[in-house]
Amino acid sequence: MARFYSNENLPTDLVNALRKLGHDVLTSYEAEQANQKIPDAAVLTYATTKHRIFITLNRKDFIALHQSGLHHSGIIICKEDRDYGGQAQALHDYFLNSGDELSDRLLRVQKQNRPQADQQIFVIREYSQ
Repeated sequence: MARFYSNENLPTDLVNALRKLGHDVLTSYEAEQANQKIPDAAVLTYATTKHRIFITLNRKDFIALHQSGLHHSGIIICKEDRDYGGQAQALHDYFLNSGDELSDRLLRVQKQNRPQADQQIFVIREYSQ
């Protein structure tokens, strides 16, 4: 299972859904790093020193950090969507099936566009540098 570090903008329901699936999620609140205006680069470095994949909703800033070449243990950007269970399940399935190392890689959880489908699904896509 994956080891994540989430910042304060990741919904608690998504954290709990990931934990329910067996993933180890350390939140910035639990690490006593929340609400301190810590720069994003320092947050990412903290996650990396703890050997954790950083998970967030903050797309713009962390794509920029990824593209800057800053070393990290992996970044996952989730979607602002109330289907937290669907996003957690997509990530869970990815980690069960891939076994890939995420060091210096960025993944995005996105909703697949399926017109007229009863249920939308989430997919995992890699974002290149």
